[in-house]
Amino acid sequence: MKNIQEDINNQAYKSAYLLYGEEGYLKQQYRQKLLTALTTEGDTMNTAFYEGKGINPREIIDLAETMPFFADRRVIVLQNTGVFKNKCEELADYVSGGLPDYLCMIFVEEEVDKRSRMYKAVKKCGHVTEFAQQDIKTLTRWILGKLGREGKKITQRDMELFLTMAGSDMGNITMELEKLLSYTMGREIITIEDIETVCTAQITNKIFDMVRAVTDRQQERALQLYYDLLSLKEPPMRILFLLARQFNQLLQVKELASNGHGQAEMSKILGLPPFAVKNTVNCARKYSFKELRQAMEDCMNSEEAVKTGKLGDTLSVELLIIKYSSKAIQA
Repeated sequence: MKNIQEDINNQAYKSAYLLYGEEGYLKQQYRQKLLTALTTEGDTMNTAFYEGKGINPREIIDLAETMPFFADRRVIVLQNTGVFKNKCEELADYVSGGLPDYLCMIFVEEEVDKRSRMYKAVKKCGHVTEFAQQDIKTLTRWILGKLGREGKKITQRDMELFLTMAGSDMGNITMELEKLLSYTMGREIITIEDIETVCTAQITNKIFDMVRAVTDRQQERALQLYYDLLSLKEPPMRILFLLARQFNQLLQVKELASNGHGQAEMSKILGLPPFAVKNTVNCARKYSFKELRQAMEDCMNSEEAVKTGKLGDTLSVELLIIKYSSKAIQA
């Protein structure tokens, strides 16, 4: 990110930029920064966009070889094309051979293979920047900055609740903040009631709520949360995956605690915010090691049963929830 900003400030641009990673909000922000700096608004003659797999490399190369029309640069943006994971030898050859001085190619991808020729070619002639999900401290500072500019304040406890509901995706956080700012217009303090009223919990948080209901042996609530997820069109197999991941996290936390690790250490090892570790530790205490290992095995068996046609996907997850939310778990 620093390299891109320096290029913009110095007006010294590379021939190619690769922006990749999980943090979509930041990727789009820096993509737009580059476009604003490199192009004139409305200049469709010298700016081209390609998105999705199935691009025609020859068409892109022919366009790249075309001099800009009454402009200093030609800019080509290629987004989520998969050329850094699937072989695209013709384009890799072109980039490797050196790009024209007037050309700037901006690649925006979610995943890349660093061993690919395309990756190595872009790295040689340009800048490669990974946009990973931001840690909890960075997100907190960023949110506080946004709130401060609007004259708003929030307590640490309420900030933790907000992040629990909004998740770590900066795009989603931005939308939830906009809702909060509109709802609290005319007031300085954002309260827990404001957050609970207007913020939408992310799917993964609903999964954790479901697991917590299971561990509390609240079978009716656990099943209701499951049906809520289904009504939101969440695929049962994704719910199963997240459920298995949650059980695995509970097992990891339990093992770390048994080896004498404190919650601060667990947070670093697992890459979880401290408040999430605290909730997970409390949840893990309600299971034995044997139960958690059995839960992991049952999740794998449920997936296998669905794949082989022995059980329907909706029923397989429902049976798991019923088993682990019962007063006494049957082996």
